Amino acid sequence: MDRGAVVRITDVAALAGVSPSTVSKALNDTGSLRESTRARVREAAERLGFVPDATARSLSARRSFTVGLLSTDSAGRFSLPVVLGAENALVGGELSALLATARHDPVREQHHVRALVARRVDGIIVTGRTTEPREPIRVPMPVVYAFAPSSDPDDASVVPDDAAGMRLLVEHLAGLGRRRIAYVGGRAEQAASLVRYETLATELAARGLELVGTPLYGDWSEQWGRRAVDLVLGGAVGSGLPVDGIVFASDQLARGGCDRLRELGVRVPVDVAVTGYDDWEVMSLASRPPLTTVDMQLERLGQRAAELLIAAIEGEPARGVERLTPRLVARASTLGDG
Repeated sequence: MDRGAVVRITDVAALAGVSPSTVSKALNDTGSLRESTRARVREAAERLGFVPDATARSLSARRSFTVGLLSTDSAGRFSLPVVLGAENALVGGELSALLATARHDPVREQHHVRALVARRVDGIIVTGRTTEPREPIRVPMPVVYAFAPSSDPDDASVVPDDAAGMRLLVEHLAGLGRRRIAYVGGRAEQAASLVRYETLATELAARGLELVGTPLYGDWSEQWGRRAVDLVLGGAVGSGLPVDGIVFASDQLARGGCDRLRELGVRVPVDVAVTGYDDWEVMSLASRPPLTTVDMQLERLGQRAAELLIAAIEGEPARGVERLTPRLVARASTLGDG
């Protein structure tokens, strides 16, 4: 056969000594064939460099072999790693991804949902910028929610385990001998702020450590992190500091907090150990000093969501919320220079 010639299914059939319909069944894993026959067909296809026609494959399997990735996040801080992880798993499953961004616009989201349904995608992964439960989408194909869970407990959702993350931080600070800890959160009405605080309070009490003051809530911003430090310290300086550790609910808060502590002459971590959350490297590595934090493993989370979606497409749907264990990333804001 000429190198430039297109290899057709009839060529594979002739080399394998079977009919073209048998080649189609063998390559698409359909029909009742002996495994030896499937292996012979695959070997012939590989020798000839046969590339199956995507349209024919879709018609044969009654699938599009595409998946929708629907994000509500305009900035991509949290959803982009989730999407990258999901795409890795989808490629491994020989699926293509169609990305749509709703940008917090319900009308735009509905447009994208209709478009994905019209394209007959095999399933949809929905993600967003917060872990707040969201209204589910109703479509005639499997859906898995990643990072931003569905408010329907029967839907399949994969989220970071914030409680496990805070337990890692408390264990780390306790192991370093820190005993008086303050908490600075983001918005008080958001689950991330509340779960992280409640877990911190429970874990500190269980270890006989002191939670100093009440939880401080504000915007998820460096500016609030700076202001919160003033509230925590209450004007104290030198050896009269009321805390020897501050747990911030995000890296952005912690970076602002570190800046303010340095301005006040408070040494991090000699006088006060500081922790963040998220391992957003734009913040955690740029902070002075670099932040000890919690990596939510967002790419792994996206990968797991895609694995659940693939299983659902193949007839094994999951239900409920699956929490993915994060990991501690220890850096200079608690360990010092060495």
